[in-house]
Amino acid sequence: MSTKSELLKMLEQNKGTFLRGEELGEKMQVSRTAIWKAVKSLREEGYHIRAVKNRGYVLEEENDILSEQAVRLWLKDQDAEVEIWKEIPSTNQRLKQAAMERRLPAGSMVAAESQNAGRGRRGRSFYSPKESGIYLSILLYPKKTAGESLEITAAAAVAVCRAVEKVCGVSLGIKWVNDLYRGGKKVCGILTEAVTDFETGDIEFAVVGIGLNLWNPPQGFPGQLKDSAGAVFEKKVPADRNRLVGEIVNELLLECDKPGVPAEYRTRNIVPGRTIQVAYGNKERQVKALEILRDGRLLVENEKGQEEILPCGDVSVFFEEQEENCGRKSVPEESR
Repeated sequence: MSTKSELLKMLEQNKGTFLRGEELGEKMQVSRTAIWKAVKSLREEGYHIRAVKNRGYVLEEENDILSEQAVRLWLKDQDAEVEIWKEIPSTNQRLKQAAMERRLPAGSMVAAESQNAGRGRRGRSFYSPKESGIYLSILLYPKKTAGESLEITAAAAVAVCRAVEKVCGVSLGIKWVNDLYRGGKKVCGILTEAVTDFETGDIEFAVVGIGLNLWNPPQGFPGQLKDSAGAVFEKKVPADRNRLVGEIVNELLLECDKPGVPAEYRTRNIVPGRTIQVAYGNKERQVKALEILRDGRLLVENEKGQEEILPCGDVSVFFEEQEENCGRKSVPEESR
């Protein structure tokens, strides 16, 4: 580990507490000059490190730069590989490539401050600006078949909800199949991609991509997302993104190998009881959502008044006028 990386680890472990340069040098077996150079380099990368004579160095509490050292402080499984990028085309693409080259430990992850080629379902682009949230991909080896892949996405949705509640104190709702909502607006999208054995249909490995908006982008959402996209926090308030990444990984590893769809996925779901517009295949229809079934499929009442089960699909929710639209005419929320 380089002097800079080791110093950052120690500063993160003691965030808000002064560490004397002499003591740091002794622990790391380097000179005080080497410590000063490492501090200078970290400051140039954006870390808020204060120096006070006779007290030493302190990493300010409000510092929130994603780093491997800080994420690892919260990971229960320390064998996982962690990559952090300032910007990357796609965290999913990067992790899939690495997983195909060699067998990485379960829970290995790639996270980025921004993506310039982020992808959502059905090949759509996923807006991934900097200074807005977390873009994270996690590697799993689930003991499931391709037909059970919805269980992985459901586990991921539950994991993100739990982690956000634990770290941010905010409760989110789940929109079938793979989006998280707050106040009628989408704040998180999940994309699960799996490599399967052609003969058996078993999943060899899966990469779960998570795009979570913590704050509204400084420049705002672009036109097509302005009315549908939102964030966990209404205002720019501090959030420990490193801890949040670690907790998401921990919760997902805890949940992903359990059989079936988590009961919490069903209880947190905002779709049942609402009129929805569903796109499945080349068709779009307006139906009434009745229930999320135990296997994760959606039971609806179709346009003929008959019950029908949907295995998957893109859903737009018609929120209640008085609840979400302040008396305006209800319109469907378009998925991002």
